[in-house]
Amino acid sequence: MNILLVSQCNKNALKETRRILDQFAERRGDRTWQTPITKAGLDTLRKMLRKTARKNTAVACHWIRGRDHSELMWVVGDASRFNMRGATPTHTTRSDVLRKADENDWHTLADIHLVASLAALFHDFGKACLAFQNKLRGRNTERNRYRHEWISLRLFQAFVGDAAYDADWLNRLYEADAIDETAWLDATRRDGLDEATSLPLVGLPPLARSIAWLILSHHRLPVHPSYGDDGKQQPIGRAATGVNASSLPALPDGIEAAWNEIDAPPDKTVIAPYWQFAEGLPLRSEAWRKRASRLARQALSRAPEANGLALDNIYAIHVARLSLMLADHHYSSQSDQANSKNTLGDAGYPLFANTDKSGALAQRLDDHLLGVTQEVGEITHRLPDMVAALPRIARHKGFRKRTQNSRFRWQDRAFDLAGSIRERSANQGFFGVNMASTGRGKTLANGRICYALADPDRGTRFTIALGLRTLTLQTGEAYRHDLNLSSDHLAVRVGGQATRALFEQHQAELDARGAGSAEPLLDTDSYVHYEGQIDRHPLLSKVVESPHARSLISAPILVCTIDHLMPATESLRGGQQIAPMLRLMGSDLILDEPDDFGMDDMPALTRLVYCAGLLGSRVVLSSATLPPAMVEGLFRAYRSGRVEFQKNRGEPGQPVDICCAWFDEHDQRHHDCADSPAFRTAHNAFAEKRAGNLATAETRQRGAIAPIGFTPRKRDKLPRQFADQLLEQAHTLHARHHQIDPVTGHRVSFGLIRMANIGPLFEVARALYARDAPADCRVHLCVYHSQFPLLARSAIERTLDETLDRREPDAAYRLPDIRQRLDNASEPDQLFIVLGSPVTEVGRDHDYDWAVVEPSSMRSIIQLAGRIRRHRTAPVDKPNIALLDRNWRSIAGAQDGRAFIRPGFEDGDFQLTAHALSDVLAPNEYEIIDSRPRLTAREPLAPAQRLADLEHARMADAMLAPDHAGHNEADSGKRSRGRRAALKPEPPRLAAHSAYSRSDLWLTGLLPQQQRFRKQHGQSIDLVLLPTEDETDYRLVRSESQKKGPPIEREVEQRLNQRVPDDELQAERITPWANVDYMTELYRLADDRDMGLAHCARTFGTLQLNGDDETSQGWLTHPWLGFKRR
Repeated sequence: MNILLVSQCNKNALKETRRILDQFAERRGDRTWQTPITKAGLDTLRKMLRKTARKNTAVACHWIRGRDHSELMWVVGDASRFNMRGATPTHTTRSDVLRKADENDWHTLADIHLVASLAALFHDFGKACLAFQNKLRGRNTERNRYRHEWISLRLFQAFVGDAAYDADWLNRLYEADAIDETAWLDATRRDGLDEATSLPLVGLPPLARSIAWLILSHHRLPVHPSYGDDGKQQPIGRAATGVNASSLPALPDGIEAAWNEIDAPPDKTVIAPYWQFAEGLPLRSEAWRKRASRLARQALSRAPEANGLALDNIYAIHVARLSLMLADHHYSSQSDQANSKNTLGDAGYPLFANTDKSGALAQRLDDHLLGVTQEVGEITHRLPDMVAALPRIARHKGFRKRTQNSRFRWQDRAFDLAGSIRERSANQGFFGVNMASTGRGKTLANGRICYALADPDRGTRFTIALGLRTLTLQTGEAYRHDLNLSSDHLAVRVGGQATRALFEQHQAELDARGAGSAEPLLDTDSYVHYEGQIDRHPLLSKVVESPHARSLISAPILVCTIDHLMPATESLRGGQQIAPMLRLMGSDLILDEPDDFGMDDMPALTRLVYCAGLLGSRVVLSSATLPPAMVEGLFRAYRSGRVEFQKNRGEPGQPVDICCAWFDEHDQRHHDCADSPAFRTAHNAFAEKRAGNLATAETRQRGAIAPIGFTPRKRDKLPRQFADQLLEQAHTLHARHHQIDPVTGHRVSFGLIRMANIGPLFEVARALYARDAPADCRVHLCVYHSQFPLLARSAIERTLDETLDRREPDAAYRLPDIRQRLDNASEPDQLFIVLGSPVTEVGRDHDYDWAVVEPSSMRSIIQLAGRIRRHRTAPVDKPNIALLDRNWRSIAGAQDGRAFIRPGFEDGDFQLTAHALSDVLAPNEYEIIDSRPRLTAREPLAPAQRLADLEHARMADAMLAPDHAGHNEADSGKRSRGRRAALKPEPPRLAAHSAYSRSDLWLTGLLPQQQRFRKQHGQSIDLVLLPTEDETDYRLVRSESQKKGPPIEREVEQRLNQRVPDDELQAERITPWANVDYMTELYRLADDRDMGLAHCARTFGTLQLNGDDETSQGWLTHPWLGFKRR
C-alpha cells in the first residue's frame, strides 16, 4: 500500500517523530512523508510512534487508494490537530470567551473532589496505633483484631464528636493548630475495651457521614457478619444464613465492627495496642495540619445543601470511593521507589504507613496521607476528560457496509435506526433489545448498533460480555476475522488461559490447512484508530500500569466473559472494581445471551445493568429468547442507575426518559420510556408482533412427546431401561431425518441426546456400551460433558465443531475420520450420536439432524432446538425432536417432590403439580418449537400447572420489585383499592430486584455476599492428571493453590479414582467417536507446543470436580465417559 504521513508535532516530539519516520519513508516536505509499505511494516511504524508519543505528538497516516482518493487510517497522539478526515486547518483563530473547553457536565465534581480529599486526609489514621506499627516492624504476626480502617473510622467519629452541623467540626479542622490531641483520643470509642460503644455512622452530619463511610470502605465494603453452627463468626464475606430484608438493621447506620473484621476478641491485653497511640496522631505533622486547614476552608465555602456531599447520592459517593481507592493504590505502589523518602510530610516523622517489597519501612504516615490526598485531587480533576482520552475506532467500513445477503438486510435497518437516535441516546441513555433469530447475525448487528450510536467524529467503544469462555473466544474470533481488527483494537479476555491457548492452537491448525487462504491480501475494511492518551492521562496512567487493567480499559472493542466486569458491582476485595468501573464509564455494554444464566445469577446480572446505567453506559441485550419479566427487570435496574447518573451528570433538571429500541429480522422500532409501565407496553407490543411473525415462519424444529415405554424397576436397572428408550427414539428419528452418503450409499445422521445431569448420563453411556445395536445399524457414540480433563474436552469440541458445521451439505463426509468410519462399515444405517449434558445447548455452533431430550425447562428445550438444522433453511414436516415425557429424576422418584431442578425452575413455593410433559405442555408449545413460549407470558399465569408459566413466574418474582404497598405491580389489579391502602409497606425481600429497589444496600457488600455470581453448590476440588514416572499412564493428583509459591500436589489415584474396565464397554456395533485417549492426546499436545509432558499436563490436564477428598467416595472414570462421583 502507498501511504502519506503528516506530522503536526512540535517541540521535542517533532524531532523524535522525524527520527522514526525517516527510517520508513521519504520526506515530501518538512512535515510530510510518503512511501509504499507492507501492512506488517505499517504496524511496526505505528507501534514505534506509540511507544515514543508524548503530549505534543500528532501524526496522521493516509492510505492513498487511487489518483483521486485517500483514506485516513490512524492518528497517533493528539487527534484534535486533525479533523475526522485527517485534514489540518489553514488558519485558526481563538476567542474562547465562554471557556467552553473547560465546561463539563459534572454537576457534583467539586463535591466529589472535596469529600474524597477529606477522606484521604483521615483514611489511614488508624495506622498510627501501636499494633499496626509493631506489625510493620515484624513484632506482631497475628491477624488483625481490628483493621486499620475501622480504627480510622473511630478516630474520625471522635473528632466530629457531637457536632450537629458539618460547619462545627470543619471550623475546628480549619483551626488545626488548636486541636487538642489528648481530648481527641480520650473521646475515641475503643471497641473491645470500653463497655459500651456507639455505632460510628449514627448521628453524624451529612458530610462527616460520607467521609466516615469512605474511610471505612476504602479497601472493601462492609459485609454482614456470618456465624457458624458453633456460634463463631465465619471468615469475612462468607454468605450469612437467615438474612432477609426485615432482619437487616438500618443501613449504613447499623454497621458495627463485625462487618469489617472477625469480631472474636481475646483478652484486653491483646486488644489494647489497637487503641494505643504512643507517637500520637498525624495531627502532629505540620504539613498535614496545613493541608487539612486548606481543605476545611474549601468545604466551608461550599453550600451546605451541596448535592454530592450526601451519602445517599450513590453516583457521587461511589465515584469518590473509586478516586480514593485508586489514589491509595497508586501512591502505595510507589513505596519501593520512595523508599521512606518524605517528600510531602514533615522530616523525621516517626510513624510509617507501609513497607516495601523487602519488608523495610517505606512511606511515612503523614507523607502517605498527603500523597493520597494530592493524587485524589489529580484524579477527580481529570474525571471529565477521562473518556475523551480513551482509544476509539471511527470510520470503519465493516460496520458501515451495507449487506448484500437478504437474510442480513435487517442489520442495515437496525444500523439506520440507531444512527437516527444517536443524540437522544447520548443525552437520555439507551436500552436496546435485539431479539433476532439464531443464524441472523445478531453478533455483528450488536456491534453495528453501538457503532451507529457513537459520535462519528469521536468513534466507538463498546464491550461484549458473555457467559461462556468458548462463546467469548468464538465471538472475538468472529470480530477479528470479519472486521479485520488487530489486537490493539480488539481485546478478548477469558478467565482460563489454557482454554484460550487450546482455542488459538485449533485456529492455527485451521489456518495451516488453508482456511485463511480466501482472506484478502490487503485490509479492505479500513478504519481510523484514535490512539487516545492513556499513558499521559493523570487518571488512566495510574490504572494501566497493570497489563490486565490496560487490556480491559484501553481496547476500543472488548469481548470478555462477564466475570471480568462483575467486580464493578462487588468490591468484596480491595481495588478489584477499579478497572471494570472505568471500562463501564468509557464504553457501551452488550450483554450477549443474558438469559443463558441461571436464576442464581440473575441478581449479579441485575447489579451489572444497574451499574451500567449508573456510570452512563448504553446497554444492548441480545438474545432470541428473552422473557418479558427479565427484560423489564433489567430495564428497571438500568433506569434506576440512570436516575442517579442524571442527578450528577448531563443537563441539569432533565427528566429521565430512556431512549429504548427493539430489533429483530422483521421489525425495528424505538420509544422513549420514562417509566416501567411505558416500557412494558412497548416491549409487549414488539414481542407479540415477533411471536406472530414466528408463527408464520417456515418450521425447521418440530417436536413430539415420547411416552416412557417402561415401568421403573429397581434403581440399578434404570440406566439400562433409559438407554433402551433413548436408542429406540434415536432409531425412529434417524429413519426420518437421515442423509445418504454419496460414496457408500449408507444412511447417515448426526443426532443429539441431551441429558440433564452428568451422573445419570455417565450410567446411561455405560449401559449403551454394554448392549448391542441392531444388526443393520452402527452407533458412533460421543459422550460430551464438562467433567473431562481440559485437553480431552477440547479435543472432543474440536471434532464436533468440524463435523457439525453443516453449511456445506457433504462437508462432514469428507472429514478423514468420518470417511474412514463410513468406508469400513458394512451396516446400512450409521448413527453418529452425541450423548451430552446441558453444555450442548449453548456456546457451540453445531447443527444436528435430530435430538432426543430429557426435559428440564422450557428454556432448555428452546435453546437445544436452536441446534437442530441450525445451518440449513429447508423446512421439515415431521418431528425431529423427541421430548421424553418424564425426566430421570421424575422416573427415579425425587424425594423432595421436585423433578425440574438442577437444572430447572422448580424451587421453594414454585412447584408443579405434575411432572409429565404431556400434562404441563400445551401442543402448541412443542409441536413447533421456537421462542414464542419465552417471548410472551400468558395472563393469568398458572405456574403450578404449566411449565412455561412456571419459568415466567420465577423470573417475575426475582426481577420485578414489589411496589410501595408491598406487592408486585402485576398483582395490583387483583386487590381492591381499600385492600391495597390497608397493606403496610414492607421492605422488599432480597432478590435480583434488590439491586435497584434497595439503594442503601450499595453502601455495603451484602448483595454480592448473599447473591454470589456463579455460586457453587457444595465443595469442589482442583485435580490434574499427571503422567506416571515411566510416562505410560496418568495418576490423579489434587492441586491445592497457595497464596505464595506453587500449588501443593497430593496424589489421590489409589484412594479416590476408580477406573471402569474396558471389557465392560465392548458392545457390538456401538463404538466410541470423538473421545480421545488422555495420554495419546497429552503426548500430541506436548509435542506441538514443545513442552515437557508433566508441564503440559499441569497446564492442560486439569479438571474441577465436586467433592472433598477427605470425605468423598471418589470418582468413576473412563476415557470414553469422563468422570462422575461414585
